[in-house]
Amino acid sequence: MIYLDNAATTKPDGDSLRRAEKYVFDQFYNPSALYAEGYAVQLALREARKNILSLIADSSAYDLIFTSCGTEADNQAIFGAGRRGNVVTTIGEHSAVFAAVNELKQRGVEVRFAQLNADGSVNEDSLLSLVDDKTSLVSVIHVSNETGAINNIFELAHKIKAKNQYTIFHSDGVQAFGKLNFKLSGDIDLYSISAHKIGGLKGMGALIKRKKLIIKPYIFGGGQENGLRSGTENVLGIKDFEFAALKRYEKIEDCYQKVSKLHEVLKQRLDKSLFKIISSENCSPYILTVGAEGVRGETIMHEANDAGLIIGTGSACASNEKKRYSRVILACGVGENLADGILRISLSPENTEEEIVAAAQILNKIVANRKRIMA
Repeated sequence: MIYLDNAATTKPDGDSLRRAEKYVFDQFYNPSALYAEGYAVQLALREARKNILSLIADSSAYDLIFTSCGTEADNQAIFGAGRRGNVVTTIGEHSAVFAAVNELKQRGVEVRFAQLNADGSVNEDSLLSLVDDKTSLVSVIHVSNETGAINNIFELAHKIKAKNQYTIFHSDGVQAFGKLNFKLSGDIDLYSISAHKIGGLKGMGALIKRKKLIIKPYIFGGGQENGLRSGTENVLGIKDFEFAALKRYEKIEDCYQKVSKLHEVLKQRLDKSLFKIISSENCSPYILTVGAEGVRGETIMHEANDAGLIIGTGSACASNEKKRYSRVILACGVGENLADGILRISLSPENTEEEIVAAAQILNKIVANRKRIMA
């Protein structure tokens, strides 16, 4: 089976999981316990926090709050910071942000949505025009989970702060962390990441927070995570996250170059008479989004599955919404006939060129046969 739905989830890294196993069978103690064994586990959590944070941020300027997933991290950012005035975001956000800001709207907070460019990146002029002296929070996804478009969040955050220095800037970095090589600038206040997109376990994420920023907790209880996220810590998941992230960042540039090559091979091998490329040159090589006009993406996905290829039709987290057309794809200016045939093909450094060539052949054959039947 060829697996090309890595934006939905990646295969857990075996080495990282084996290293973390001792926190299930040996060092299984509650890190909040006062005895020596519990304190030792607490030290292991501090080490994980420091190591993960150091990969993309200055530990003297930022803290890291462990969460159950990227969705929770997004929700904590939105509900913790978007409490007054208006909140500005984009039509292209992950459902974790999009649904959260719509809940804010139900609670009486004004929400403003910036428009997208054709590749799924935010339109800068549209975004900046919505920010005023009452904007409490701006949230812009770093890498689009549906098209792979990269937003220059560092430049955007800087320009937003120039308009309103008190506006809090958040970014969902789930599809960027461990894939793009960057460091957070001082204009980024909150940043969400997730473990299972880079070989970690599902059920583990984090919210990176500028130290001087004060936000309200999202989950209340025993005061873990410095009072910002209560609940007994998932030590196995946290240590596995640490090991998977450290392993990925050791070769992050090599991984990027390999995936870029696979991305280009796939793009060249797909029949241009059958597929329209939605992802632009300004996109993460880890995601290639294409459309087959007149053929349902869901049909292609199931036939590909039967042929030994696993791909997606868009955001896996939005699949339960039961909507035929992606709001993100429509916001890119794509017509419904093409939007119905959208496929999201997402790559991993573990993929091989042989798999990519075979995947293109499978997809070309499926769509050609479908069009022949419909002709």
